[in-house]
Amino acid sequence: MKKLITAAFCGLIFGLGLIVAGMANPAKVLAFLDLAGVWNPSLAFVMGGAIAVAIVPFTLLRRRSLSLLGEPMQFPTISVIDLRLVGGSLLFGIGWGMAGICPGPAIVLLGAGIAKGAGFLLAMITGMLLVDRFDQHRKTV
Repeated sequence: MKKLITAAFCGLIFGLGLIVAGMANPAKVLAFLDLAGVWNPSLAFVMGGAIAVAIVPFTLLRRRSLSLLGEPMQFPTISVIDLRLVGGSLLFGIGWGMAGICPGPAIVLLGAGIAKGAGFLLAMITGMLLVDRFDQHRKTV
């Protein structure tokens, strides 16, 4: 129960941060991505601030084997840049650029009852299922 409450609290804080920063506003995100038009650089400061705040805790956490809740620390272990990573990054960027939404803000929009968030999440989940199917098919061939 402690893990569930902690996860819900962290999700709430993250969602509120997305709302306050304007990351859940697709129009603001699209204005950030529109370098040739009326560019809004404010999200660059949000992202830069988030990275600056996260550097110290992540550096300290890398030295730990267990989280504060006693769970094993899980950090990415794969460091190879391959076609799958590049392709997934391109698809993510294209989707973000077309909709002005990425997964975290999509959940915020869904919680606010905004249909665009539901549509984005449906498309994202469909893509994830298709990739899983493709991977399973590839392993059997």
